[in-house]
Amino acid sequence: MLQLANTEAASMRELSDLICSDPAFSSEVLTIASSPLYPRRVPVTTILQAIAVLGTQTLKGLCLTIGVRAYLGASLQQDSLRAIWRHGLAVALIAEQLAFAGLQDKDAAYTAGIMHDVGRLVLAILQPKAYAALLQSHLIDDWQLPREFEPIVAHHHSLKDRGQSWSMADLINVSCRMADAVGFAVFPGCKAMLYSDLLQELPTRERGMFCPDAESLAFQVGSKINALESI
Repeated sequence: MLQLANTEAASMRELSDLICSDPAFSSEVLTIASSPLYPRRVPVTTILQAIAVLGTQTLKGLCLTIGVRAYLGASLQQDSLRAIWRHGLAVALIAEQLAFAGLQDKDAAYTAGIMHDVGRLVLAILQPKAYAALLQSHLIDDWQLPREFEPIVAHHHSLKDRGQSWSMADLINVSCRMADAVGFAVFPGCKAMLYSDLLQELPTRERGMFCPDAESLAFQVGSKINALESI
């Protein structure tokens, strides 16, 4: 699905047929596409309609979310894994908003946010603590995601040098720390930066357009995560 969605020549019918070939997957796509996560005036009742209304790029992020959640399965019953999963969703949702504020590709930002710590999720299941960034790089290959995501997931914890231009990796870096600051840290009680200080790291346009209040952002993100978890 992700490989086909990245093919410019792919038609909506081809995408629809591929999703519909897995009844359980297509049912979940429809359920989430009709949820408060993607508010629409017209109800979404078919996969073809979901593609037409949401667009292939948004649908790609949605399918990735479903795929990762399905991979985790019953492991999400563990508090530690659920915290990592919720953190990843929070980063994706914040990154999407930041990209929109800065006129960047919000769908790519969402996908990068979901992928940014997926290696940590896998390693949390398999136990080893090392090589998370390396594993994430291999997952990008296995899942046929664009190569542009590799440096983002590999270096999203690296500090940005002053004077460098604002990149997608920087956006994910700040989104990750914002998720911690508004209550979606992986480790409860970890010391997070002040949200007001993180806002100052944003470029002028993003800072002027983005949510200025930590509590409001926490509510927006939390509501969407809770809606997804309730499905």
